[in-house]
Parts: sequence; C-alpha cells; structure tokens
Amino acid sequence: MKKTLVIFAHPYLEYASNNEELTKYYENCDSFVFRDIYEEYPDFHIAAFKERKRIHQFDRFIFHFPIIWFGMPPLLRLWVDEVLENKWLNKEEKNPLENKEIFFFITTRGKERSYRRDGKYYYSVDELISGLIVSLKIFRAQIKYIYTVFDSENLTKKEIDLHKQKFAEILKK
Repeated sequence: MKKTLVIFAHPYLEYASNNEELTKYYENCDSFVFRDIYEEYPDFHIAAFKERKRIHQFDRFIFHFPIIWFGMPPLLRLWVDEVLENKWLNKEEKNPLENKEIFFFITTRGKERSYRRDGKYYYSVDELISGLIVSLKIFRAQIKYIYTVFDSENLTKKEIDLHKQKFAEILKK
C-alpha cells in the first residue's frame, strides 16, 4: 500500500463532531500518517524545514479540510505558503511532489445545490480551492480526486459511514 500523508486542517473541530467522525477512517489504515496541523501548530508557527523533509517520505497526500469562508482554512493556506519551495521547480532540485498522487477530502456546511453558478454561493468547491489545485499542479503533483461531503454537520451515522466507504474505494483505484 502507498505510504500516505493526511494533512488535516479544521480550525473549529470542537464544533464539528461529524467532521471528527469522518477522520476516524484514517485510524484503521497502517500506511497512513494523520497530521492535524491545527493541533500541531496552534500558534501558526510552522516548522517549514521539518515539513519539507517529511514530504519526501510519502507516495501520496490527502488534504482533508472544510471550506471556510469560501476557501481553505487559514493555517492550511499558511502551510502551503511556507512549506512548498520554489526551488523544487528547478531541474537541479528534487521535487518531492512530482508525480505524487493528491486527493482532497473536503467538507462544507452548505448543501450541494449552493455550490453552483445558479446556487447561493455562485462557485463550485473546485473553483473555491483552485489556488491550492494550481499550486500543487505547478509542482507537477497528480490531482487524482476531489471528494466533497456537503451539509456535513447534518449527516446521519449511516451517511458518515457511507462517505468513509466511498472515499476508501476511491483511494484503492
């Protein structure tokens, strides 16, 4: 199985019990390393060198986060800004993201119909996270799948289990 780093970023996890329940999927995966960056960096002082070193150890990455104010959470944005190195784009440097698989597991409080051109928010989830997608593509990472759970705080236990099962199937492909 591919060694996978899960970068989880949820600034209000104590108010998002269903989101916390969705992360329990990773506990049963031996080849997964789960990192809650809000837990690890509550002061927003990211150990960029340590993070860059860590990235080299993984075959694929999962970015798991909620949409916050129509984008990614602030600490995840800072993580991207501080950890991804421009020098990795030089041919002489080893780019640890090149050809690595990237998966997104995104949650929203809004309903799916709200994230359309004719919806309440006018933009799709993919459009709202386009900055992250472009950043990873520039580093030649392979965006494999964007999985979105809409209306995440109103899920039943059965729906949570179904989402975990669907995401597990996507990761096996």
